[in-house]
Amino acid sequence: MTRRTTVLSSAVALAAALALTGCSSGGGEPELKVSGAYMPQPVMDIAGGFLTIKNTGGSADRLTSVTSTVSDDVTMHETKGQTMRRVESFDIPAGGELELARGGNHLMFMELKKKPKQGEKVSIELHFEKTGPIEVDVPVEVPNYNPQQR
Repeated sequence: MTRRTTVLSSAVALAAALALTGCSSGGGEPELKVSGAYMPQPVMDIAGGFLTIKNTGGSADRLTSVTSTVSDDVTMHETKGQTMRRVESFDIPAGGELELARGGNHLMFMELKKKPKQGEKVSIELHFEKTGPIEVDVPVEVPNYNPQQR
């Protein structure tokens, strides 16, 4: 092997090792932060819930369930095109976020124990695969609330 071939082989091996290191899942724990939470004031005994969960940590996590004081039946739904379907969990990638928004993925609060009014807050608890539960006080907004128009 010539010196040039040896140097080239070493450089290729180093590049491959660095690439594999970047793909490892050992980048630390998930670090989750919730923002932008709101619930439009319900007009029936069901309500939608919207929020963003940002993961600044080095590994992914998964939202597995949601509990609330206003409903014993809080479910997660994804929307693709015009079709909404219930899902068991939502992934939150490392360095990424999960956005629950109108017209997209969202929470559904079924059979409300009481209909919360604008200005009140609804207490929810988010449960994750890796991270401990996060409690969020969700403000109730007008039925047609749009956070983009704030």
